[in-house]
Amino acid sequence: MPLVMHKFSAADFADYFRLVGNPQVMAMITERALPEDEARTEYAKLLENNGWHPAFGSFKLLDENGAFLGLGKLALESADGRAAELGYMLLPEYWGQGIGNRVAAQLLAEAHAQAPRLERLFAIIDPANIASRKILVRHGFVHQAFQDFDGLPGEVLQRTLG
Repeated sequence: MPLVMHKFSAADFADYFRLVGNPQVMAMITERALPEDEARTEYAKLLENNGWHPAFGSFKLLDENGAFLGLGKLALESADGRAAELGYMLLPEYWGQGIGNRVAAQLLAEAHAQAPRLERLFAIIDPANIASRKILVRHGFVHQAFQDFDGLPGEVLQRTLG
């Protein structure tokens, strides 16, 4: 059964903060949990990006019973962009259950539905996040570069559509 995905709205900050305020979730993203004020600033940016296009943005991930699992991301680089970032964050109690793979598959299907508008997907991971790397490679992503993101190590993987 597919996961339920709804775009985050202004009313969903508490769920977002459950993720970004969790040190386990953020260990391979920012290496630290975000304090509430910083999380609110980032959430405002997320909501702005969600307004760029109806099919792109950051989505609440829910199971069939409506339980919050995490965040799925298919976010445009810019409002008129031809590339989008694919990503996800899950609450720790849902790790190791194949949900990351399901999220990637659903987001990839949506990206294909948006072709030819969308030409390329990219994902940014911590090079130490072997589980996420395996999921992305399984879905056709290939290594593009290693680079620093605000002083943190990152690996960029990409996949062309078409």
